[in-house]
Amino acid sequence: MGERYSLRGRVYESIREDILGGRYEQNTELKEAAIGAELGVSRTPVREALRQLELEGLVNIIPNRGAYVNRITPKDVQDIYVIRPMLEGLCARWATEKITQEQLDGLEETLCLMEYHTQKGNYEKLYELDSLFHEQLYSASGSRILNHVLSDFHDYVKKVRKAAIASQSRLVKSTEEHRAIFKAIKTKDADQAEELAKQHVKGTVENIQLYGLERIL
Repeated sequence: MGERYSLRGRVYESIREDILGGRYEQNTELKEAAIGAELGVSRTPVREALRQLELEGLVNIIPNRGAYVNRITPKDVQDIYVIRPMLEGLCARWATEKITQEQLDGLEETLCLMEYHTQKGNYEKLYELDSLFHEQLYSASGSRILNHVLSDFHDYVKKVRKAAIASQSRLVKSTEEHRAIFKAIKTKDADQAEELAKQHVKGTVENIQLYGLERIL
């Protein structure tokens, strides 16, 4: 059972990544046999993965017809960026209250790497480190539910986040904002950490508006 679940999990992650990464157009049919052949698995774990993705809202399964891609829309992104500042703020507050020294050291290490790659203008590496910083923050909140919700939101807007840090000015500003959030958490200023986390997400929204959601997605 463990191996079967692990296989389904890998197939699920692969298809999910392709959908969120923009490989498929809206309403593209996801054919079990073709995906299975590509991933080197039978149709069963593909079928199970598609059912799981349907529960997540990323796939529509129509009886007797097939499974079709249901991509993240501009409206979805707009909704996420209304909700996300509040949750990111709560996450920063809880992290301030519950973070361990080991987690704090991990955050600082990631932040130092971000500052290094910001100076080098390494956008792709910055994207990876930005994701890692937030993942570490979500974990430090001590809430499994908040971690899960924010991690999904982070995945859903990955194309938008990449566009948001693609300019040198935003890249530098974003890294400075991360440093400020870290400092507030380290000094146990929960109010400041919460407010800075909210403003950080809002800063991303402002940068997104320069590009236009329709063009990014």
